[in-house]
Amino acid sequence: MDKSTADKILDNLEVQFPDAKCELDYTTPFELLVAVILSAQCTDKRVNKVTSELFKIYNTPEQFSVLSVEELSFYIYSCGFYINKATSIIETSKILLEKYNGEVPQTMEELTGLVGVGRKTANVMLSEAFHKPAIAVDTHVLRVSNRLGFVDTKVPDVCEKALMNTIDKSRWSRAHHLFIFLGRYCCKSQNPNCEVCSVKNYCKYREI
Repeated sequence: MDKSTADKILDNLEVQFPDAKCELDYTTPFELLVAVILSAQCTDKRVNKVTSELFKIYNTPEQFSVLSVEELSFYIYSCGFYINKATSIIETSKILLEKYNGEVPQTMEELTGLVGVGRKTANVMLSEAFHKPAIAVDTHVLRVSNRLGFVDTKVPDVCEKALMNTIDKSRWSRAHHLFIFLGRYCCKSQNPNCEVCSVKNYCKYREI
């Protein structure tokens, strides 16, 4: 796809989803990091319900680092994969204290060195918490990127690089939110609502 077509698609999505934004609730970069870890294969709505109670009790690396997996699992079990997520949050909290004075680092290399943090989570942090241009490829972004013809791949890292090459850097973070809203509220995995889609004329999925 050429960049002018990419711009037209994004322009249309801006009209359809002017309020597209991160839907996870947080007040600090660390809270966002915990929320993003919890959001893996879980809805933002469910994560927000859990963190609204969790962050009243624990919301710093110091507090999470001394918890046992069992203690943290009690609060987050409804997010699914709670043992792995609890382990990641606790171990990452320890690393933040040991290496970064309790602060969340601001580079891809440092972020992906944390437990439970891959490129998707790191890109969310870079974009949302630190206002750096980044494209986080989750299931929604991957799906709509393929359907719209931005990419032809099921590999998130390949999709990320292709989007970075096609979309102007100034629009990376915005594109991430627009694609998520498109995938979450319109271009669903099953039974997409094509009739109300502002970019249906660019869609490969409708041609199948």
